[in-house]
Amino acid sequence: MNAKEPFVITISREVGSGGHTVGQILSRKLNVRYCDKALIEALQEQFKLTPGEIERLKGEKKNWLADFLQFVSPMPPALVMGVNPSYKPVYRPEVTSDDLFKAETEILRELAQEGSCIIAGRSGFFVFGQHPNHLHVLVTASKANRVRRVMTKQGLTEEAAAALIEDIDTKRENYIKRYTGTSRYDARNYDLVINMDQLADEESAADIILQFIR
Repeated sequence: MNAKEPFVITISREVGSGGHTVGQILSRKLNVRYCDKALIEALQEQFKLTPGEIERLKGEKKNWLADFLQFVSPMPPALVMGVNPSYKPVYRPEVTSDDLFKAETEILRELAQEGSCIIAGRSGFFVFGQHPNHLHVLVTASKANRVRRVMTKQGLTEEAAAALIEDIDTKRENYIKRYTGTSRYDARNYDLVINMDQLADEESAADIILQFIR
């Protein structure tokens, strides 16, 4: 990857690994936009769905609720970063999860066209697999460390944190397999895989990515 040209860095991460923070730190160091939950927030605000409901639906192998409506058309990046009040959804009861995946793909590509950016999740390694200037990163950690992190950040018991991680892992893997034909755990999808168990903190992981780029 050439950091002097427009680029896309995708960061896939396991929940509780610290990958979200790694992406944020990296975006500050590179002075580029970090695109993570902006898409989810746009969906939530536009269609009055919670992030949890959206994640649940994405993990299920069935049509989306009709309330997702017209979110299958290419939309300007402004909608992703903050819902455009002039946008009027059109009732489309036939909208499916396939439609939404296509919509997400279009939105992510529009974001990349606006300039260099870091994309967290959203099947980014697949969407930007053919991008001429990309870097795909996977951030992982042991189950024990992931559980401890989730317990701390969300105030959960060990049992509840472990159950939450298992649930999210299963749904995300189902989604990735359905729309990319591969596993998100397959290291061949990435240029760099970082195990957080071996590092002091997220800053160290971001620095490793910078060293890799250089």
